[in-house]
Amino acid sequence: LKTSGHTAMEKRPSTSRRKGKLKRFLLRYFPPGIILEYEFKGHRRTKPIDLLDLNEHTDVEVLINIIIRQEPLISEKRRPILRQLIAKLSSKLESKATGNYKLDKLLQAHILPLTNCAFNKSGDRFITGSYDRTCKVWDTHSGKEILKLPGHKNVVYAIAFNNPFGDRIATGSFDKLCKIWDSNDGKLIHTLQGHQKEIVCVGFDPQGAILATGSTDCTAILWDVENGKALFTLESHEAEIVSLHFNTEGNLLVTGSFDNTAVIWDVSTGQSLHVLDGHNGEISSTQFNFAGDLVVSGSIDSTVKIWDVESGKCLNTLEGHEDEILDVCFNATGSLIASASADGSCRIYSTHTGQQKYCLQGHDGEISKVSFNPQGTLLISASSDKTVRVWEVETGKCLNVLKGHTDEIFSCAFNYDGSIIITGSKDNTCRIWKRDDEAKS
Repeated sequence: LKTSGHTAMEKRPSTSRRKGKLKRFLLRYFPPGIILEYEFKGHRRTKPIDLLDLNEHTDVEVLINIIIRQEPLISEKRRPILRQLIAKLSSKLESKATGNYKLDKLLQAHILPLTNCAFNKSGDRFITGSYDRTCKVWDTHSGKEILKLPGHKNVVYAIAFNNPFGDRIATGSFDKLCKIWDSNDGKLIHTLQGHQKEIVCVGFDPQGAILATGSTDCTAILWDVENGKALFTLESHEAEIVSLHFNTEGNLLVTGSFDNTAVIWDVSTGQSLHVLDGHNGEISSTQFNFAGDLVVSGSIDSTVKIWDVESGKCLNTLEGHEDEILDVCFNATGSLIASASADGSCRIYSTHTGQQKYCLQGHDGEISKVSFNPQGTLLISASSDKTVRVWEVETGKCLNVLKGHTDEIFSCAFNYDGSIIITGSKDNTCRIWKRDDEAKS
């Protein structure tokens, strides 16, 4: 039965038949899901129903039957509201893929080159880091600088919001320090001291309680966001850590290193669970899929590998690139993987089969970043050829080339609903591109 949702639900059965009291339904559009907010023994709790396979061919009534049968919190009388919620989720997924993005704002962002840029969850703000030793917070719609976060003594290389909350920002610097800031008023909350060398990657767990920092000192450190204390130092790698990513639940972290391995860590104990050993070159990028049962890694050995989280075994090696892999990512549901390479091409693979679906060619230089839109209908790629390309995932066609930067582009990102793209370049500028909705009709 190829019905959306039932496989995900079987993975997350109800903890028991003890029923709490259902309070309300919340929608999660990307990836599609319904969050149940309920009361149990006087406490408010939430529980997700993941509908990762939802599409226009889904038999909605069959899906509702499965949900009602498997979820004790939902009774038959909720069928009409479930039908409405699933219709809402479906309508978001159906938004047509248009590559018509036009330049909306050009920001003379920093006096020295940018290192990174990132959106908050809603996409109304984004942050930029720079060689000028600062991080800046910007209003997406006006293009105005809201806050400047000074204080680092060297390059601000890694930056992150504590999404989905967006009230904290972490900045990691070549000065060996990480700082946590209040994103509303720019106040410095904590300076985290513990690394012996440059910090090159940072990330919050999905609950916003723990921050991970990765360094060229071969370690990662887990920090308590509330009190700024180090919880665990993760020691296993023999070369610099260049990538880290929490799973959706926040109980696991994956780190990728120049020692050719990735490691999966237990966040609650700081212990290494698996060393993902199989690449013949430095690892550049790692990521969990949404379900948290797979990790993807990209390496300078020109291959992408898919790993089973439970066993630590390599499930598939994705080949085809002729030069270093510089970035890899899953789409929101985890069904596809995109890779970016120094060979000037991107590739899209099926996660399930490992088969290459498309080789996306057109850039005149190495591609350092790829990102799917939330709907999974578009892919963007940032290149040293000073352009970003917008690709249609279903056909592999290039729909648009975003031109205007005068130097290498190394950062590109979609906002939450995919209507805005930000790009960061070595030309010291950041550009905001908005979807031309006239072109959609």
